[in-house]
Amino acid sequence: MKKPIVAIVGRPNVGKSTLFNALAGERISIVKDTPGVTRDRIYADVTWLNYSFTMIDTGGIEPDSKDIILSQMREQAQIAIDTADVIVFLTDVRQGLVDSDAKVADMLRRSKKPVVLVVNKVDSFEKYQADTYEFYNLGIGEPFAISAASRLGLGEMLDEVVKYFPQEELEEESEEKPRIAIVGKPNVGKSSIINRIIGENRVIVSDIAGTTRDAVDTPVVRDGKEYIFIDTAGLRRKSKVKEELERFSIIRTVSAVERADVVVVVIDATEGVTEQDAKIAGIAHERGKGIIVAVNKWDAIEKTDKTIYEHRDRMKEVLSFIPYAEYLFISAKSGQRVEKLFETIDVVIQNHSLRIATGVLNEILMEALAMQQPPSDKGRRLRIYYMTQVSVKPPTFVLFVNDKELMHYSYSRYLENRIRDSFGFKGTPIKFIIRERKEQN
Repeated sequence: MKKPIVAIVGRPNVGKSTLFNALAGERISIVKDTPGVTRDRIYADVTWLNYSFTMIDTGGIEPDSKDIILSQMREQAQIAIDTADVIVFLTDVRQGLVDSDAKVADMLRRSKKPVVLVVNKVDSFEKYQADTYEFYNLGIGEPFAISAASRLGLGEMLDEVVKYFPQEELEEESEEKPRIAIVGKPNVGKSSIINRIIGENRVIVSDIAGTTRDAVDTPVVRDGKEYIFIDTAGLRRKSKVKEELERFSIIRTVSAVERADVVVVVIDATEGVTEQDAKIAGIAHERGKGIIVAVNKWDAIEKTDKTIYEHRDRMKEVLSFIPYAEYLFISAKSGQRVEKLFETIDVVIQNHSLRIATGVLNEILMEALAMQQPPSDKGRRLRIYYMTQVSVKPPTFVLFVNDKELMHYSYSRYLENRIRDSFGFKGTPIKFIIRERKEQN
């Protein structure tokens, strides 16, 4: 089951980021060296009771503003609304109900999405309870009073949000068909690749960056197998604000990646890997998806017999956090190697769902332990008792050890490499869960 997406929308300065940080907890401040895991995060994974969902923070909506930044924020919020399963509409009890709130409410009503109306900054229920009632006038349901800063009322609000999540049964019908998300910066040729695959101009393509408006699901049948390709939505017009453009791309990417099994990261061969490409690949990696790096516009590059290897080595250097990714050099325009994309997708899908028997795994583990002794610290050595695979998509292994603290990153990377040497796992990440067990006598 794919994670539902919840978007927080509202006018500027009503406390969206405060609510986002309160729900995301410490995750928001995590800074890793992995591209795609940035300080200024606009999405986060949230767990409430037995539910997990992805939350998106949006820029403030000013419905009538001509200001370029605010109009970009409005555009960004619209994309978040389009991709969300549930919308949290945040208002401010101190400012009261204003004309802009009514305009935002109209925008949300048109989306036909479930909306949870939330009134923020209610630090004292006795003092402000009566003031929350005027928000009934928006005509989008019962207002939930909260204080994001003091973390009051968040439980009731989340109980309401999770009521609208799609039920698992609804997912099962399409669960068998692999979903492939085509992601990348605007204008790298994502739609052209899908058009080449399906042989018709189903997705509008032009030279203006970001002319695809909505995320489009395109069913494709090839050699009797069914696939669903997800093309990520673009922008209505070219953005003049680089940071906002990146935020749009990230929202679209998170949404598409969340629903996919395999992610094809499209890179422009004439530009090489950019920082934003690395961020987009980082999102797919973080979420444990199968990854293919498709280098498009390869026909535009002057080549020798070494060009592919030189380009691949340079890209692998920048994308070193996904050493398992498969690389393809293609041209959507000429059709060069686009057919090979299906072969690669099939391999990655198979590896993403590969299960290894516990007996075989432990043979490899014992061999690996014999070849390179586990690390020790202050006279205490790591002991690994056994390993078992607990899930797929991505393949996830539990290692039972005497002391979690002794499991260094470098040693888990060594074990991962031994597993890959034996089973390949091309195109898919591998996850390790380390569990402590009492010393065996």
